Amino acid sequence: MSVEAACHCGAVRIFLETPPETVTDCNCSICRRYGVLWAYYAPEAVTFVDPKGPTDTYEWGDRMITFHRCHTCGCVTHWADKDPTYDRMGVNARLLPLQVRDAAHLIHLDRAETANPIKD
Repeated sequence: MSVEAACHCGAVRIFLETPPETVTDCNCSICRRYGVLWAYYAPEAVTFVDPKGPTDTYEWGDRMITFHRCHTCGCVTHWADKDPTYDRMGVNARLLPLQVRDAAHLIHLDRAETANPIKD
C-alpha cells in the first residue's frame, strides 16, 4: 500500500511504497529547529512526482546530507545523502496524512547528547 506525502502547497509530492513503521524525533541542532519527524526509507522505495523537484537545498556541518524544502511554501520535505551508494534517506513524516503518521511507532533520538537522554 503506497502512501503520499505532500508539502503544504502540494508542489512537492512524494510517494512511499509502504507506510512507515517508525518515525524518528531527532533533537540534533537542525532537526529540532526544523520540527520534523523522519521516516527512513531506501531511496528506491521513494518516488517524487517531479524528481528534479521544486525544492531548495541546504547543507551544513560535514556536508554529507542535503536537506530539501519546497521553494514555494517552505516545508522541509526530505533529506538525501550525497553519496549515491548510501541506502537510506529521510522523508518528513509530518507531511503524511495524520492517520498514517500516528500509526507509526515514535522513536526519540538524542543527537544533542543531553545529560538526560530522551526515552520512548
